[in-house]
Amino acid sequence: MTTNRNGAGIMRDLGIIALSVLVAVILVKTEALEQLFMSTRHISFLNSFISGFFFTSVFTTAPAIAALAEISQIDSRLATSFFGGLGAMCGDFIIFQFVRDRLSTHVFDLLKIKGGMRRLQAHLRNKYFRWLTFLVGGLIIASPIPDEVGLSLLGFSKMRTVWFLVLSFVFNFIGIAIVGTVARAL
Repeated sequence: MTTNRNGAGIMRDLGIIALSVLVAVILVKTEALEQLFMSTRHISFLNSFISGFFFTSVFTTAPAIAALAEISQIDSRLATSFFGGLGAMCGDFIIFQFVRDRLSTHVFDLLKIKGGMRRLQAHLRNKYFRWLTFLVGGLIIASPIPDEVGLSLLGFSKMRTVWFLVLSFVFNFIGIAIVGTVARAL
């Protein structure tokens, strides 16, 4: 019975993602974003912040990318990346608070089977493994891939909150700067 619920949940989530991509395409094709952002140019930092906030979730990434690309064409890429990065960092922090403890608990429960816990603890003590986790998680955050996967990796590594915030801001700043650069090149 749980399989049916999980399957229905996955189908619902895929439907929401498809709808999100459709909304992004419509917003770009109708130039609605351009008109909105031109009329609110005096508060472009707020537009960037809000779009950055929505840059983090699997359900809102596509429209946020379209919005950030449009803002980058109208306003400074540096300002768009900075304020968008701050918004994305706030969105990531909210998700991170939920993911960090929940994911770790489930993984540790699974690893209690057949000595997996001892192997995992040995890996977690290895500084190279931690750096690899930070790097892979950060690269996922910087990419257009929704941040939940990268946040799960960072939550699993038990990263301190202050370092998480710095890492989230830096990698989101880079990701949004790349979006803005590509948007201007097209």
